[in-house]
Amino acid sequence: MRVGIMQPYFFPYLGYYSLIKHTDAFVLFDSVQFIRHGWIERNRVLKQSEGWLYIQIPLLKHNQSTLIKDIRIDDNQNWKLKILSQIHPYKKIAPNYFKVKNLIDELFSENFNTIVSLNKHSLELICQYLGFKKELPIFSQMNLEIEPPRAPDEWALNICKAMTDVSEYWNPLGGGSFFDKDKYDLANIDLKFHKINLLQYDQKRDQFESGLSIIDVLMFNSIEEINIMLDNYELI
Repeated sequence: MRVGIMQPYFFPYLGYYSLIKHTDAFVLFDSVQFIRHGWIERNRVLKQSEGWLYIQIPLLKHNQSTLIKDIRIDDNQNWKLKILSQIHPYKKIAPNYFKVKNLIDELFSENFNTIVSLNKHSLELICQYLGFKKELPIFSQMNLEIEPPRAPDEWALNICKAMTDVSEYWNPLGGGSFFDKDKYDLANIDLKFHKINLLQYDQKRDQFESGLSIIDVLMFNSIEEINIMLDNYELI
């Protein structure tokens, strides 16, 4: 079984979904310290004129040691309306604006207390829209008994060892420097690094903005085109 493990990101970029699609099990890892200004509560979409801007989920105040699983959404702010207004400029240029807005409306029709529950639902919703339905378990709710990790790369290793029939662990290429392959070899787990080949698509402007949220990809590309992009990867 091929396994991927990632922190639960908010409408992440295309490579995240490629990893979900091409692994047999994908775990949302939420039992480590939350780091502000990452990809868990925000992502990037096109600005109206040029460049990009952040769409963001406001969070309640928490202390620095709070774990991702305990991060709660601040519903005192009208963040849903703000995000919808931030993507509204796509209406003039994106052929799939209404399809994407309907997906976001569906997500926003529900109430979520935690950022993990919101991100889990949004990830599963997008996967279903793209034609590969996935259930994404949350690590803190899996009741796995794992060995205490002694190094950062042992979280994934020990989770894989506690799961059943894991033969391969896939990680994004960007995290390759953190891993000691020998540890995985000793556990008979083949460590592989997933590298998606990001291609340009027509954003209806002169300067292409790469690596934006999946929202941008959905706006300008059909389901068939996106799946071709998701399948354009290599293992290292």
